[in-house]
Amino acid sequence: MRTYELFINGEFIPNGDREMLQVLNPATEEVISEVPKATAADVEAAIDAAAAAQKEWAKTPPIVRAGYVRELAQLVADNRELFARTNSEEMGKPLAQSMDEAGWLTEYLNYFAEMARHIKGQIIPSDRPNENIFMYKMPLGVVAGIMPWNFPLFLIGRKVAPVLMAGCTVVLKPSSDSPNGCYEFAKLVEKSSLPKGVINVISGSGAVVGDALSSSPKVAMVSMTGSTEAGKKIMKKAADNITKVSLELGGKAPVIIMNDCKLDETIEHVYNSRIINTGQACNCAERIYVQEGIYDEFVKKIVARFEKTTYGNPLEGAFDMGPMVNKAQQEHVDDLVKSAIADGAKVLCGGHPTTVNGKGFFYEPTVITGCEHGSRIMTEEIFGPVLPITTFKTLDEAFEKANDCIYGLTSSIYSTNWDTIMRALNELHYGETYVNREHFEAFQGFHAGVRQSGLGGDDGELGLEEFLETHVCYVDYDLNAQGI
Repeated sequence: MRTYELFINGEFIPNGDREMLQVLNPATEEVISEVPKATAADVEAAIDAAAAAQKEWAKTPPIVRAGYVRELAQLVADNRELFARTNSEEMGKPLAQSMDEAGWLTEYLNYFAEMARHIKGQIIPSDRPNENIFMYKMPLGVVAGIMPWNFPLFLIGRKVAPVLMAGCTVVLKPSSDSPNGCYEFAKLVEKSSLPKGVINVISGSGAVVGDALSSSPKVAMVSMTGSTEAGKKIMKKAADNITKVSLELGGKAPVIIMNDCKLDETIEHVYNSRIINTGQACNCAERIYVQEGIYDEFVKKIVARFEKTTYGNPLEGAFDMGPMVNKAQQEHVDDLVKSAIADGAKVLCGGHPTTVNGKGFFYEPTVITGCEHGSRIMTEEIFGPVLPITTFKTLDEAFEKANDCIYGLTSSIYSTNWDTIMRALNELHYGETYVNREHFEAFQGFHAGVRQSGLGGDDGELGLEEFLETHVCYVDYDLNAQGI
């Protein structure tokens, strides 16, 4: 069993008699590691280290910062298999998907390093003679990066790469369910030439660590990815200091499938958009609206596709799915399935929690039909391998149902009619809309939600902007008129 230590100001802090958190392998239910449970004093020390380092880091030219970020990217690439196996072991992701995710971390770091020469301000005309107005883009300061458990490697990239390139420093808090990968990353930071204090890693409960980060007057911004309920708590804590927040929260992605779609391709895209990471992704296909003309055929084919799904311990075979991340998540998914049955829906395959060799928090790949639009299964985030399906007649009806939701992260439509597609792009009120493809965003896009799916966003040039503030300078350069 591995034991990790807090990483503050470039050093690992001995645990001593510190209280520890146990991390389970969700496929075997075995304890695989212990991580320290940080105190409020530990959080303060990490913030102070980041604040001290930020003064010089902000003065470091962006192209020099990029060199450090590329160094980290290469170290991650050199340890890709270690990161992948760590990821699969601690949160149950199929190994092939974990290898992909470890690769994304490298690519994401390199992508943002390329922005070194693309941080731009403006010079704008003044209303006065002999004056210019300069608009500088300046780093915010110390950023608290609060991470989820479902993509613990890729989210290191999102919480580190744009932050460092903007000239900020960061205190990372990984999820208690999957902190190991973040601590393995900290080991690489220690080996690197990155200045001490630029990246710090602390673990612990949200009630202690999350609250201390969110309420600190020394933190300029809280960047958090997680549940909507957790996001609301962070906003309340941050409000006392008017601290900026960027929150990527829950989703309930609607999928609209038209009669004129390419059905076989659509089946595969929908399947991949629900099964990836065992359905534990905020942009997953969460509710399916199928037009009446192809409803029966769609249901028949999607059930057949789900029934072919394989699942098991990701370190013991090449499976389509692994377990849920923990027992609570497995019970949450099962509770929603039971609620759908109570509402009159019909389970066509799956529908039960299960184990592999008597262990693990697995859930059968599940398809449910006859789901009422306003039922829990169609309104609450499932975050598991369960596909609820209903039908519709007209496009207007589909849009109305799709937009009738407290969430607004991702959405999709499948059609070969460009009038239908263009209406969807204009009438679906979501941060992202996918057309005739699976749900998954690009580094160069902007991953952001509306309504209760969050504030701010990640990725691309707009994602970098999140960590910059505007400094406006009014310069009267007519020194002779001033008697100088």
